[in-house]
Amino acid sequence: MTWIQALPRWTVLAPVLAWLSLALGSQALSLGVPPGLWATWLAAVLMASVTGSVHHAEVVAHRTGEPLGTLVLAVAITIIEVGLIVVLMLAGGPQTAGLARDTVFAAVMIILNGMVGLCLLVGGSRFREQSFRQHGVSASLATLAAIAVLTLVLPNYTTTVPGPVYSPSQLGFIAVVSLVLYGTFILVQTVRHRDYFLPDEDTHLAHAPPPSNAMAAASGLLLVACLGAVVLLAKQLAPTVEAAVAAVGAPKAVVGVVIAMVVLLPEGVAAFRAARANRLQTSLNLALGSALASIGLTIPAVAVVSLATGWTLELGLDVKSMVLLLLSLFVASLSLGTGRTTVLQGTVHLVIFAAYLFTSIVP
Repeated sequence: MTWIQALPRWTVLAPVLAWLSLALGSQALSLGVPPGLWATWLAAVLMASVTGSVHHAEVVAHRTGEPLGTLVLAVAITIIEVGLIVVLMLAGGPQTAGLARDTVFAAVMIILNGMVGLCLLVGGSRFREQSFRQHGVSASLATLAAIAVLTLVLPNYTTTVPGPVYSPSQLGFIAVVSLVLYGTFILVQTVRHRDYFLPDEDTHLAHAPPPSNAMAAASGLLLVACLGAVVLLAKQLAPTVEAAVAAVGAPKAVVGVVIAMVVLLPEGVAAFRAARANRLQTSLNLALGSALASIGLTIPAVAVVSLATGWTLELGLDVKSMVLLLLSLFVASLSLGTGRTTVLQGTVHLVIFAAYLFTSIVP
């Protein structure tokens, strides 16, 4: 049986339809297709690409094993997301000074509260109590807290340059520090202390035969195709989202939150499915790994763009956002500090996420 026969046909068809839709976008509208109908079609293809990316990520993860498997999805979507941010910065010029900050902050809040909270709630609802390896999660949270505070909070309190920005030398230093922290975390996760991030072996995946090398390679390519389509489709749907946000009178910053949610859907769906299957360690590896990849790779990339172009890069959060970020990190360190979780921890995280969404709409 070839890999094309082994993979479900819809997982191969989804990225093909997505990229065809992207290529034919302007032509479809010029041929008289109603914009609303076309936006609905793009949303449907986007959801199919999200589901397909989760399937291909699971195939690759099963072949490579944990925790490398969960790292594949997190890094793949983040690299594409970083590429999109850099392209938007280069196209938008100095007016996009706060784009990276807003995107990274939205991603961290969505992952740390929305994604983690939903996974803990659904897992606790089905299994009453779930356990995970505390050493790995503690390492993830410590690294995330350090990078988040250094990049999003400290710029408000430095004095070399006034305002929520770093001087060029400070920005270069923070970019290097972010890469060092993230690189060290990857080394610990995949090599030196890999056992800290390994899930229990009593799952159905542990007993299922691994896919062939050819099938895993094909799924890896299709995963990249699906993730690229998700990001670009989200970009095409942005004007529709902006119009909807303006229609209800919400702040423009809500657009970034919606787009971040769409881009993070593949990781969110994969983490949710893992928690629902009582594989909380895999779920937390996905969620926290995604947050670390988002901030640890985005900040150095946009710092290079800022230093190369001479544009000011605003990284410091406002007071409200800083309070929510620090609250999220503090609560996460408590709720994930025992190695066991129930529905209570999930509810607390989701309440913080609801407060973040509500204050984004009603600041």
